[in-house]
Order: sequence, then C-alpha cells, then structure tokens
Amino acid sequence: MKLANRVMALTPSSTLAITAKAKELKEQGEDVIGLGAGEPDFNTPQHILDAATHSMNAGHTKYTPSAGLPALKQAIIRKFEADQGLSYKPNEIIVGNGAKHVLYTLFQVLLNDGDEVIIPTPYWVSYPEQVKLAGGAPVYIEGYEQNQFKISPQQLREAITDKTKAVIINSPSNPTGVLYSAEELRELGKVCLEKDILIVSDEIYEKLVYFGAKHVSIAELSPELKEQTIVINGVSKSHSMTGWRIGYAAGNKQIVEAMTNLASHSTSNPTTTAQYAAIAAYNGPQEPVEEMRQAFEKRLEIIYDKLVAIPGFTCVKPEGAFYLYPNVKQAAEMTGYNHVDAFVESLLVEAKVAVIPGSGFGTPDNIRLSYATSLEQLEAAVARIHQFVESKY
Repeated sequence: MKLANRVMALTPSSTLAITAKAKELKEQGEDVIGLGAGEPDFNTPQHILDAATHSMNAGHTKYTPSAGLPALKQAIIRKFEADQGLSYKPNEIIVGNGAKHVLYTLFQVLLNDGDEVIIPTPYWVSYPEQVKLAGGAPVYIEGYEQNQFKISPQQLREAITDKTKAVIINSPSNPTGVLYSAEELRELGKVCLEKDILIVSDEIYEKLVYFGAKHVSIAELSPELKEQTIVINGVSKSHSMTGWRIGYAAGNKQIVEAMTNLASHSTSNPTTTAQYAAIAAYNGPQEPVEEMRQAFEKRLEIIYDKLVAIPGFTCVKPEGAFYLYPNVKQAAEMTGYNHVDAFVESLLVEAKVAVIPGSGFGTPDNIRLSYATSLEQLEAAVARIHQFVESKY
C-alpha cells in the first residue's frame, strides 16, 4: 500500500535512532552512558503527583473543554503576568497535549501549501517536519557559531519573501542552549513588524537559565510585538513533566480559536488528570523548579571545562536549557572520520557513549550532549570521549 506523500517526505528522527541503538547495546549488557536525553532526570515534584491523584479520586476523569480547563488557563494567565508582565484572556490561550502537539496544531491552522516558515539553524528536529506536514516550506537561516548560533536582523530581512508566513525563535535554544537578549529580540522584532510576519516564540526552556542570565519573551517588549507573537510553552521541562504532555500557546484569539476547532476534531482535549497536575505545577510551590535549575547549573559549570579540554572540541557556552553543542569536526578528522555522523557511531560502539549528531539539527559539524543526567555519569562520559579521541589521534 502506498502511504501519503506527506509522511513519505518526513525525515526520521536522529534523536530516536541513536537512542534506539544505545538501548539495543544496553540490552546486550553493554555499559552505555546515554547523553541524548531531552528531559530532566528528576521526578515530577511530589505536590504535583498528589494533585493528580486527588483529581482522579475526586472523579475528575471525564472530558474537558477542547482548549483546556478554565482553571488551568487562569493559572497560565497568572504565570504570564508574574513572569513577563503579559496580560492574556482565556480565549487567547489553548492547552494541548504537549508543546510539540501545540506547535503541530499551530502550523496546521496557519499554513497553506507553499507558505514559508523561517527556521534558524541549529533547530529543534521537529520544526521543519511539522512545517512540511502542514504543506509549508522550511527556509533556513544559518546561526553562525561565531555569533553564538544567533541570527541577525539582516539575515532575517534577506530571508523574507512574499510567501513568508512566520519565523521561529527558540530561546533558550534546543540544541545550543543559547539565549537571545532583549535588545537582540527587539531588533528581530522590528523586522517582523515591518514585514508583517508572525513570530512563533518557543519558550519551553524559559525556567532553565544560568549564571545570572535572564529569559526575555519577545512578546513582552512591546504591545505591537505581543500582537505579532504566538508564545509556545509548557510544564514539561520546567517542572519535569515530559510524560504528562501539557503544553500551551498564547496569542491572537483568531489563531487560538482555529487551533481549538482543530483540536476538537483531533484530540478532544488534553488529558484531564495531567491538566490538574499542571494547575498544581503553576499554583503550587516553585522551590523544586529552582532546585532543579541549580543542579543543572552546577553540572554545566563542572562539565563544560572538561568538555572543551578534549582535543578538537570547541563549544559555545550555553546560558539555558540542558544541552551542550560542541563543534567536533576537527576531532572527527583527527581521529580518521570524514564526517561527524561516523564519529558519533564509533563513539557509541567503541566508547559506549551515546550523543546526538548535529546533522539532525541542521549543523553536521556538531553533536548534542544532554547534561540532564547525574554528574557522576557526565564526568564518566566525558572522560570516555576524551580517551576515545586521544587513543585515535
């Protein structure tokens, strides 16, 4: 049977491929250290677990409104007011089954065939695939390593055509961990306002910033930019709730209404129990969020210096998320590999360390390492990589 063209054009996830290979080796008894995780290694905080249990015992196990529980929307509204000084109405917010599915729904209601979405590289692996699934065309702008992987207003301006519908800004970034400053966002925003293109601001890592850095939402910089922006966020990374699948979008009520209509025919509603858990996440104590942030900051501080000491490794120091994204092209060449993907495969088979090749993020000279694992495992993994490189050099 011939499958639909839209799925035949999809690029398989490099993240899932390397994870599957690492799992296979582990099942064979190999001592593999996996640094591919895109989720915190902490359990969901206890008060959130308790709220979920209570909601089920109280009989809250039925359908909810397609766009989310009113109480959860109110919790999200309070969060925006407290963190960014932004004011949203309930009809400007939709809750979905994770930020990934919210993004998918957004592109489905936004794009017609041939519409272009500007995606800076390196990018999260699902952005271009979701655009293509909606009939759109990804247009890539290279975020140069010497500019901390950030794009410039001039690059953005040059990439815009009469088919451009939106640009994606992910800050802090997956995979690089870099953070746009308020001034950098303001200058990009000027171009978007001038050219009247929608800003899709993915802020899922906003709570995980380090060394005194401050997350800024482009939507908070002016009323005009707020109107031009759809903010994407969720509780997955901030509250270690990846498996609960609660994300949301905030912005233009016409877009949110269209997303809600689509959700009513595709998912009915986000999981009821998970919504009650998310209410507790935002309304309850935030100390667990800060404790997790501090743990990641400590790991980054220790492991970064060890990583850049590896011959042939260079790395922009991240200010957020929980990833390191070193350029390892020189290390790959030094060790006899003509491309980084082969270097990554040998690293897994010989050194028993699983990392994600940068080819899946649009930059084939890099690799992504997650420090969402114990410091002991991180130090052991980096030591293995160092030994692997030196043994072949």
